[in-house]
Amino acid sequence: MLQLQRIRDNKDAIIEALKKRNIDADAMLNGVLHLDEKRRALQTELDNTLAESNSLSKEIGNLFKSGKGAEANGLKAKTTTLKETSKKLGEDLNNTAEELQNLLYQIPNVPHESVPAGSTDEDNEEIFREGEIPELIEGALPHWELAKKHDIIDFELGVKVTGAGFPVYKGKGARLQRALISYFLDKNTEAGYTEIQVPHLVNEASGYGTGQLPDKEGQMYHIQADDLYLIPTAEVPVTNIFRDDIVKKEELPITYTGYTPCFRREAGSYGAHVRGLNRLHQFDKVEIVRVEHPENSYAALDGMVKHVKNILRELELPYRILRLCGGDLGFTAALTYDFEVFSTAQDRWLEISSVSNFETYQANRLKLRFKDENGKNQLAHTLNGSALALPRVLAGILENYQTKDGIKIPEVLVPYCGFDSI
Repeated sequence: MLQLQRIRDNKDAIIEALKKRNIDADAMLNGVLHLDEKRRALQTELDNTLAESNSLSKEIGNLFKSGKGAEANGLKAKTTTLKETSKKLGEDLNNTAEELQNLLYQIPNVPHESVPAGSTDEDNEEIFREGEIPELIEGALPHWELAKKHDIIDFELGVKVTGAGFPVYKGKGARLQRALISYFLDKNTEAGYTEIQVPHLVNEASGYGTGQLPDKEGQMYHIQADDLYLIPTAEVPVTNIFRDDIVKKEELPITYTGYTPCFRREAGSYGAHVRGLNRLHQFDKVEIVRVEHPENSYAALDGMVKHVKNILRELELPYRILRLCGGDLGFTAALTYDFEVFSTAQDRWLEISSVSNFETYQANRLKLRFKDENGKNQLAHTLNGSALALPRVLAGILENYQTKDGIKIPEVLVPYCGFDSI
């Protein structure tokens, strides 16, 4: 959520920057400033009314003590009026503050200056590519056919148990899945991230804290009886650990990694491009989350990008990095780099990680602050990234490592799997 003071001071610059997202924010920002002015005026009026009421109550008390009961009773009617006025002002203030908050929730983060303009993912900027795309054997198969051939993932059984988008991993497929999770967590902890296990359900406040609500409400599974949401990513529970916290400057950076299943409704997703592991309703992901001093957050973002690069180099998968354009940038992000692995059998790139800096956008919602050198509370910066999302990494391994004799296992994973081929 954008800070009110930033909007007051930089309205025109924010309107211009949000054009990169193809958004005309003029009406929304003017609406914010109007409601902010109204809220402050109501607050002032309420404060003055309460002060007058308190002063009058003291005066009435003194009159009674002085034996001037008739004069004191004459002022009581005025206190009743002031109480009614203050109650009405309080209700108006709360309604205005709620209206202001709801409008602020509708304004996305301001893109970083390096974000390219553009409308769709076709306008994203490729900034790096590494790894040779292998030449596959004749008759090479896409991963969903390999999974069936080797009996390692059963998509039909998942449909029977739950529905489409909930695969069942079997035998070496399940072991490879577990190996990837352990490998990713080990790589992250070696890089200084503290491993953490978090709930897979969150409350509404957590959804608002990291920006999934109200923006992505339709994409989340909602348990209405308990008003809880299944997490779409570990980012939500991990980052919300710090909601309403004031951390010490010396504690920064705070770095966590965690594995969770992730749940996404993916409404409207259908067609050949979502076959197999390409898009699921439930999938596994290992996340990295950072809470940073604002001066260090972009250096930290670069470090996260290098970290994910290193993992993909060890897996020996061909990949590229994209800087997302304004039209493809997530609602809460200021800058995002997407990693894509090349799916050789499908002849297409598959997104496997997003690494983002949210600057103060999430922290403002979370009220996540630190004390600066002057003892003043300042908003921290939050960052997160996938390290990594498993389904498309697994798809890339199955397709790129297939041979006429089966599927090789990347060398770095063999100690985790306990086997070197499928």
